[in-house]
Amino acid sequence: MNHAALRWAAPLVPAFAIYFTPSSLAADARHLLAIFTGTIIALIARPVPMGASVVLAMTLLVLTNTLTPARALAGFASPTTWMIFSAFLFARAVTSTGFGPRIAYVLIDRIGHSPLTLGYAVAATNLVLAPFIPSDTGRGGGIVFPVARSLAQALGDLPKTSAYLILVGYLSTYTTSGMFLTSMAANPIMAEIARKSHGLDVTFLTWAIAAIVPGVLTLAIGPLIILRATPPESQDIKAARAMAADELKKLGNLNPRELRLVIILLGVMAGWITSPWHGLHNAFVALGGLCALVISEVVTWEEMLGEKRAWDALLWFGPILMMTDELAKAGLFSVLSQSVVGVTGGMPWQVTFFALCAGYLYIHYAFASMTSQATALYAGFLGAGIAAGAPPMMIAIVLAAFSSLNAGITHYGTGSATVFFGAGFVTQGQWWRVGFVLSLMILAVWLGIGPLWWKLVGVWP
Repeated sequence: MNHAALRWAAPLVPAFAIYFTPSSLAADARHLLAIFTGTIIALIARPVPMGASVVLAMTLLVLTNTLTPARALAGFASPTTWMIFSAFLFARAVTSTGFGPRIAYVLIDRIGHSPLTLGYAVAATNLVLAPFIPSDTGRGGGIVFPVARSLAQALGDLPKTSAYLILVGYLSTYTTSGMFLTSMAANPIMAEIARKSHGLDVTFLTWAIAAIVPGVLTLAIGPLIILRATPPESQDIKAARAMAADELKKLGNLNPRELRLVIILLGVMAGWITSPWHGLHNAFVALGGLCALVISEVVTWEEMLGEKRAWDALLWFGPILMMTDELAKAGLFSVLSQSVVGVTGGMPWQVTFFALCAGYLYIHYAFASMTSQATALYAGFLGAGIAAGAPPMMIAIVLAAFSSLNAGITHYGTGSATVFFGAGFVTQGQWWRVGFVLSLMILAVWLGIGPLWWKLVGVWP
């Protein structure tokens, strides 16, 4: 996607944001909105790295006396910031030990008996890794794509077979990003917005329980749709299974380092799931896991220092969280919600709920980042849905999940999209057609079957 126009327009956006902001907001809030809006445009257009844009915005907030230094730096004191930072470092441990690829090859060896089940093995790899790797680019582009690409090569690089594996790998990447609190960088931001703006406690367990059924159904139905759109040239996948077996032989038996990693990851997962009972914030469960990784020599401190994505996330995540918090305090999201309710007023909440969720999904045609859309629009859409009468926890989780599920409609919807699309096996037109059909399936599953599950588990009271 060409963002050249956005790069030229970005300096004008703050002025327009101030001009069109309701005059009921205080001057500081209007200035904050202007800088925040400019930051979102910068995250989309990427004139400089994301971290640089966000740190610049934080600095401008202080230089313009919009916020005090203490308030501008408050995002770094948030446990949510350290939660996502820790998750990136877990990703480093999973990849550096070779445990991630091992999972993929074990699943291929065990369940890969046809092209369809080979796709399911790729999807299952994403599902297993998602709770511990909060980067769709790191998980999908760094682990799942190389595996899918290797499978395609083993099968002779046949065009339709390769396209099928690439599309399934991408589908499972963005689907699993929406299934766990820790599987996408912006997920904790949205959980924090829901908590501070509406008092909703979206925990790891709440999110996982709500998303597991519609998420697994998406992973089950999606490969069938892709298989029909790009039927593999051959049903013979013996070469792919042989390749997986050969890779497992190279990796050897589970070594002590990987075994310690598994024990620690299971302990961290148990801590996240039981947090409503023991009361310890998920961030400190994760930090405890990081300490265990270093003490047990699963990873070295130098390796952690070398994980650039974690430190980059720390730098941009804190200021983004701070700005969304300050905008909520200023009442901006309430104003936006009322504006949306004014348009949808009088409709049954079910109609408004569907319209908001579908609109939130398809508006991603205009975004090249899941994080930028989530930080820009989630709070307003959530407030509008709640004001219209939609069950608060249900719409909070659906919109948060759709902040990842929306990435499938284009070849530029998130970082991992460029990796999968760049393989060259799927044309842009084919990618968009399959993505649109999959989006209809997602709407049917999440907004059709999902509410029945949410009613059963109490997400929809």
